[in-house]
Amino acid sequence: MTSFLHRADFGADFIWGTATAAFQIEGATISDGRGASVWDTFSQKRGAIKTGENALMACDFYNRYATDIALNKEMGFDAFRFSISWSRVLPLGTGRVNEAGLAFYDRVIDECIRQGQTPWVTLFHWDLPQALEDRGGWANRDVLTWFADYVTLIVRTFGHKVKHWFVLNEPSAFTILGYLVGMHAPGRRSFTSIPAVIHHAALAQADGGRIIRDNVPGAVIGTTFSCSPVEPISPMKRDVQAAQRANALLNRLFIEPTLGLGYPVQELPFLKTIDKRFAKPGDRERLAFDFDLIGLQHYFRVVVEQSMLVPYLWGRDVSPNRRGVEAITEMGWEVHPNSMLHILRQFSLYDGAHKWIVAESGAAFFDQVEHGQVIDTARTAYHLQCLQQVRQAQTDGVDIAGYFVWTLLDNFEWAEGYRPRFGLVHVDHRTQQRIIKQSGHWFRHFLTD
Repeated sequence: MTSFLHRADFGADFIWGTATAAFQIEGATISDGRGASVWDTFSQKRGAIKTGENALMACDFYNRYATDIALNKEMGFDAFRFSISWSRVLPLGTGRVNEAGLAFYDRVIDECIRQGQTPWVTLFHWDLPQALEDRGGWANRDVLTWFADYVTLIVRTFGHKVKHWFVLNEPSAFTILGYLVGMHAPGRRSFTSIPAVIHHAALAQADGGRIIRDNVPGAVIGTTFSCSPVEPISPMKRDVQAAQRANALLNRLFIEPTLGLGYPVQELPFLKTIDKRFAKPGDRERLAFDFDLIGLQHYFRVVVEQSMLVPYLWGRDVSPNRRGVEAITEMGWEVHPNSMLHILRQFSLYDGAHKWIVAESGAAFFDQVEHGQVIDTARTAYHLQCLQQVRQAQTDGVDIAGYFVWTLLDNFEWAEGYRPRFGLVHVDHRTQQRIIKQSGHWFRHFLTD
């Protein structure tokens, strides 16, 4: 596949990596003193995981990390993004430290460095310790203290080796999906507590950045947001207003308080509850933090129509199937030609924002092993299309620092189980055999030629 692009086009300092998450790849969920997370509990609920599977083994990264990091290197990447399991290092979320958990991440970091792979650490990728959820989780303001203690432990332990940090992964996902609609862990459906959950996550994001800055000299500090261009299904006022509300929820909810702009209460009036019930003096200032870079994680665009059946938004996504779209992924997501470019341009309009980085980009397609190979032409084309749009955004003046592929390995894809495969490396979850897919070989040629 011809790319008409070269690695050098993006700049000598452009970062190339893959991204992963602890719960999705590590396995060893009951090994070496690890405590339960909300995803361990959620996975046991009947019907919570579409396939009925769990992450007890996942990709066995806990035991195979050295060979998996070597695969990342073999494909030409120079950065490896992984998250730390809070409950592996603090089994009860607070208090007693599990030294075996810290030792594991110490080995992973050392292996990255040994193989020339820069470690990029995500502090929270959705797996809150179950013991803390039992005490109210993100709805309890005490989570700010719990999170601060956890972050302090991690950055003081590893800050002399790790200089690149993301505080939260997609706060809109774990708050809305986990606490409002119940599709993800912890599986709550609460209209009354969701403003508190949002507020505490936004405060924790800024608090985490300050803790890193105070403890890690020379740190590059970021956080990540899921984002999608939002369009109305029609030019009718009701659909346009529904799209504006969806854009506020999906794209503005967490970045604007981070930039000191406050919450988008005009489009989402339910957020006024934060000031009325949950905020304390000084919170607005506390929400803001000057991150060194912002991670954007983009997969699809959203087309919205008005719907009085969806509280708060009064609108709903019009699925690609309903719109007659044929280019869709295994997740049912539309592959839209200019979606990445549109979202990069949209976020670049914020005043005072610093560098941007594509912290996740990927697509799940049906993969098949034939004669020891996986020919995933659609995934290769997807990444090429995204990279072309990233390059165009650079040409337009958007300061983009790098591109992280989601993901290195076919993994446990949250509530979807193992069916959707996003990886550049195929994993047989019965044997744990790894096979670099055609897309992985394409990246190797692109990044090393």
